[in-house]
Amino acid sequence: MPAYVVVEVSVHDVQTYERYKQLAPPSIALYGGRYLVRGGATEALEGTWQPPRFVLLEFPSVAHARDWWSSPEYAAAKALRHASAHTMMLLMDGLPSEERHAGVSTGASVASASP
Repeated sequence: MPAYVVVEVSVHDVQTYERYKQLAPPSIALYGGRYLVRGGATEALEGTWQPPRFVLLEFPSVAHARDWWSSPEYAAAKALRHASAHTMMLLMDGLPSEERHAGVSTGASVASASP
């Protein structure tokens, strides 16, 4: 079952954070992860949440995500992130494959799908 790392980042040292952005991707890929969202514009559809920077990572499992986060390959990048930004990060379970694709196979519309 996939797992997701959801990250809200507020960068206060742009130069150091740029170095982080160079180091992090190889470590993520090494643990089977990939970026689904990396920065870009956000729009609040409800409430007032306006993250300055938003990142969404997908991993094959919670174990892969945890292993990446605590890995020696990510340690140097993590130290740069800690030095250059304030971060809030969540790890969450994804849906099993059959549930992720249920709406596609039944022809359900986006409007009728539940969150």
